Amino acid sequence: MYCTVGRRGELEAGMAGRNNVLYQRMLDEIAQYARFADDNGYFGIGHPEHHLQLEGFEISNDPCLMAMWLGQHSQRMKIITCGFVSTTNNPLQTAEKISTLDHMLKGRFGVGLVRGYQARWVENYKVQPDLTAVGPWNAKTPDDDINREYFAEFVDIVVRALKQDTFQHAGKYWNFPPKDFVNPHDHPVYYKYGQGVDEDMRVREVGIAPKPLQDDIPLYGGFSQSLTTAKFWAKYKGRPIILSSNTEFLEVLWKEWGEVAKLHGHDFEPGDQACWGGIMICAESDAKAQQLFRDYEWFWKTWPTPFGQGLPGLLVGSPDTLNKHIENVSKAVPIKEAFLLIPQGLHTPDQLLDSLDLFSRKVMPNHA
Repeated sequence: MYCTVGRRGELEAGMAGRNNVLYQRMLDEIAQYARFADDNGYFGIGHPEHHLQLEGFEISNDPCLMAMWLGQHSQRMKIITCGFVSTTNNPLQTAEKISTLDHMLKGRFGVGLVRGYQARWVENYKVQPDLTAVGPWNAKTPDDDINREYFAEFVDIVVRALKQDTFQHAGKYWNFPPKDFVNPHDHPVYYKYGQGVDEDMRVREVGIAPKPLQDDIPLYGGFSQSLTTAKFWAKYKGRPIILSSNTEFLEVLWKEWGEVAKLHGHDFEPGDQACWGGIMICAESDAKAQQLFRDYEWFWKTWPTPFGQGLPGLLVGSPDTLNKHIENVSKAVPIKEAFLLIPQGLHTPDQLLDSLDLFSRKVMPNHA
């Protein structure tokens, strides 16, 4: 879900993100959805990171706070942050937050790491001056290259910090610890009871605490239609989220992810290659589902499309229609996780819960 604060008319009225009544209602509604999904067999619930959202289309500020809100209202399913924006976060601190959330959620955390595409807030929050948001407007430019290069270093630091007790990183964008750093005062605890600090207080390596509760926290790559991105995530056995119904493209992506994963020594099961999905609205008939889709179609054309995002694949229809569509895609590629974008905020709780209920009863059991 995008953490949309209101219905279409409320968004069109303007400045919905500053409306405390709408924000409180949103928190109550998504808590209700989390409880329902948890009780009805859904695997997880996900949300992004975006800031300065005066308009209220995607008011999903701090990913840690939202993860804890959703975790507070569920007991079994995963809470998946999709994800920490690399250009606006310190990678060492990000790893620390991920590990802490994993404990607070009792091992129910999954995390996405993304490059950042919304320039308005990225420019205000970015951690280094040369970084920019990326999208179709600057694809295959030096700005895009810098962002991709930075992202690769960011992910490598996060993964190492999660897996190693201590480590040292000397890169183009980050140095952990800083080069030739000596602690300015003696503190014997560092070298008596820890690691990475010499008796002369030279800091050679750093490490985060606590270490994650899960041995391998599930890693996700934000929405992508790129083979380059998919192969990047295969290095870390991370799952890109692919919202496409082009089965020829899916077959190529699943195959190439697997080849790269094997090169890096990863064993994997069918379906580990990526998450597949799209916009999901399930109703008693195709006609009703299409009618319900109109507000989300307006949302997509109004909000993601100007960022250069095409309409994702659609899972909009009756249970019979959705079952046939999923079965068709499943013949092309193995699906282990289906990522369902829901019209949270735009639809009323009755409308959304009806859709989730129908999907859980008449679609999910056929694809377990």
